[in-house]
Amino acid sequence: MPATIVETNPTPFKSIPIDPVTLDIIENALRNARIEMDATLVRTAMSPGIREQGDAFPLIADHTGKMIVGQFGSFIGGFLQSYDGTLEDGDMIFLSDPYSCGGAISHSNDWLVLLPVFKDGRLLAYTAMFGHQSDIGGKVVGSMPINARSIFEEGVRIPPVKIWKKGEYNDDLMKLVMHQTRKPDWCQADLNALIASCRVASRRVIEMAERFGDDVYVSATQELLARNHRAMQALIGMAIAEEPVSFEDYICDDGVGYGPYKIRCTMWREDGKVVLDFAGTDPQSAASINFFLNENMFKMFFGIYMIMVFDPQILFNDGFYDLIDVRIPEGSLLKPKFPAALSGRTHALGRIFDILGGLLGQKTPEFLNAAGFSSSPHLFYSGNDTRPGKGGEWFQLFQIGFGGIPGRPLGDGPDGHSLWPGFTNVPNEFLERYFPMLIERYETEPDSGGAGLHRGGNGIHMTYRFLSPGTISIHDDRWFVPPGRQRRRTGQARPQDPGKGRWHQRDRWQQGRGRRG
Repeated sequence: MPATIVETNPTPFKSIPIDPVTLDIIENALRNARIEMDATLVRTAMSPGIREQGDAFPLIADHTGKMIVGQFGSFIGGFLQSYDGTLEDGDMIFLSDPYSCGGAISHSNDWLVLLPVFKDGRLLAYTAMFGHQSDIGGKVVGSMPINARSIFEEGVRIPPVKIWKKGEYNDDLMKLVMHQTRKPDWCQADLNALIASCRVASRRVIEMAERFGDDVYVSATQELLARNHRAMQALIGMAIAEEPVSFEDYICDDGVGYGPYKIRCTMWREDGKVVLDFAGTDPQSAASINFFLNENMFKMFFGIYMIMVFDPQILFNDGFYDLIDVRIPEGSLLKPKFPAALSGRTHALGRIFDILGGLLGQKTPEFLNAAGFSSSPHLFYSGNDTRPGKGGEWFQLFQIGFGGIPGRPLGDGPDGHSLWPGFTNVPNEFLERYFPMLIERYETEPDSGGAGLHRGGNGIHMTYRFLSPGTISIHDDRWFVPPGRQRRRTGQARPQDPGKGRWHQRDRWQQGRGRRG
């Protein structure tokens, strides 16, 4: 049963023609509200992953749940169809279970807050934000166990619950959740930052509606969606061929001795729409490298790539989603079945970008980029601080590493950049101030990105000196299947089953896998 929206004034919004000046003002006000969400977050959060690196993702959606501004695309439509409850003024939803929201968040470390915005008894908009928590309990520090065999080993799982209900805060719920984590101070501060960011955006939306009128504001959001639809329709007709093209890439291993794992996608244009079919992708892993890929998230990845390559001035939002058909086989690495472990999904996430580049560049070679470092290396360091004056206090670091961005026909790839455009590095001064460590070397590695007319971006060389005994863990990939070894194919037949694609469960050994000795 879908969610029930409780409105004291259910009068429908009127569609009103919007002049270009008003539309431009509202568009830029929404962009600025999204930036203000980020600014609020980094000034309120405590963990280095969110505070210093910006590992959090905001969105502002219209009254139906379609994202108007944001980064990952909206999960709200699917959530409303599956949430068996009410949404009313004063409510706020909190969740972290990927299986409860169709993979809109892809592992339990990401905590998501959703705020329905009501004005004068009517649902006007939604604001939402999620961010990566440094620890949510589970079998290892950082809650990302390589050898997890189910999601139950990866820490607390939070189904959609009301953290605020009719304006009242659910304090008992928060005590229960924070009791599961090794860093409740960080988690509580980061959650408060997510909440504050959503409330800031809510206030800005209401201010816009008060200034221009509710009907004008809503009509402007619909025009922004329609404009994006028109732009993407033109780009798709220009850049996507009816002839199928395919590209495949690999995750080197699953952390427990098996690999590589193939991700394969075939793309073609059919009846004005783009079909992206992952038939041929390997079955889900028994370990934690599975990536529960939400279809809308992949549509947004596709749209952002198209927009940034062809016309960066387009505001990307959910308006073009009906132009894309994403097909992901059930039980595959990209749509694992519950309760598959998900915490180490970042490597598959990185491959998705290389696959998009390999697909979209085949018809338009001038926009074909190479493969980059294609990962998001994680460093975990934890223990008791034995330095004088520290009293053996507990410390815990989660840090995301950077690498080289691929070269492209338009120029060199940037050195030492994040997999995500908005991320920043954790300053060395911050690391040395709050953790028992010294950064002895931090520099780009010359020529590591590959020579050429437009060279690849160089990687980063970091040398750490750890000053206290502790546990160190590193998550990374690309040790076995390096960038540039992927395969592309053109003129491939389309999968026979248009609903699920042609894909079969196969034995590990039949796929050429064996245990590494």
